[in-house]
Amino acid sequence: MKIKLALLDSDLNYLSRIVSAFNTKYPEKFEIYSFTKYENAMSELESSHIDVLVASDYFDVDVSRLPKRCGFAYFVDSSDIDSINNQRAICKFQKADLIYRQILSIYSENASAVSGLKLTDDSCKVIAFTSPSGGVGSSVMAASCALHFAAQSKKTLYLNFEKLGSSDLYFNAEGQFDISDIIFALKSKNSNLAMKMESCVKQDSRGVYFFSKPKVALDMLELGTDEIIRLVADAKLSGNYSYIILDIDFDMDPGLINILRQTNAVIWTGDGSEISNLKIKSAYDALTILDGNADSQLLNRTMLIYNKFSNKSSTAVQGVDLKNIGGAPRYEHATTAQILEQLMTMDMFDKID
Repeated sequence: MKIKLALLDSDLNYLSRIVSAFNTKYPEKFEIYSFTKYENAMSELESSHIDVLVASDYFDVDVSRLPKRCGFAYFVDSSDIDSINNQRAICKFQKADLIYRQILSIYSENASAVSGLKLTDDSCKVIAFTSPSGGVGSSVMAASCALHFAAQSKKTLYLNFEKLGSSDLYFNAEGQFDISDIIFALKSKNSNLAMKMESCVKQDSRGVYFFSKPKVALDMLELGTDEIIRLVADAKLSGNYSYIILDIDFDMDPGLINILRQTNAVIWTGDGSEISNLKIKSAYDALTILDGNADSQLLNRTMLIYNKFSNKSSTAVQGVDLKNIGGAPRYEHATTAQILEQLMTMDMFDKID
């Protein structure tokens, strides 16, 4: 999928340089249209289905003429300028990759606002770990999956959206920023999310990228459905990751269901206990009804994984038509780090499709 990008600047030399840089570094990301005349650019937006227009602040752009799907920003000479006429500003005299990330951010924000940006649009796979039954180790499975892919030299981002969750339970790295800084950037419309994510993300010594826990747990309550979708979409569009692992609380809220419908796979964790099986079966029955009225089917991308499974006291869930990708036994007296070390080597994560 290529983003159709229109660039409008009276400086033909600058246009030639930026177009050349983008075509060299990001040939698979952009289809670029360049203009030096205002009316030529404006007339092309609709017919060519332009996704993002970036125009020099030399031009007074009538934003009411922009198609609804078209994101917009001004090119400016100074990095100190955040906006012009309530429109986002991009410093034209910076590294091409920084301009690239800002354009991606504009595209992802506008696309999700207009039509709901799908998280399955390109080669980066989004896998959500959640569970209708609590206390079964869904987060441990999510973290282990992230480690599994990272061990295969696949760039993997772990995102913990649990209300009381913490990435720091599983991963560790130095850095002063955390998920609260990302939430603030999401709430600040003039903030550049892609650049903020790049500056805040940490990398565990085993290869997994992550954001540390929030400064205050209440910050997680500020994340709405659209903001989670935008955050994940920006991470995907950056081209930095092969896998994004979501660790998220399960409920029947329409917002969460919308997020899950847009992922490549949803993994439910159970432990085979009577209570866990009952909750999974109840959620399955409820989603069967919801799927019947939806264009995007959720259950056909949902799979089961078992954790802390005991041959003596655990049984597989009955009455659900879900792919079982495997499981792990209970590790008695083991630390979280030791459990992760065992789980990350298992091939059950390779069965996620």
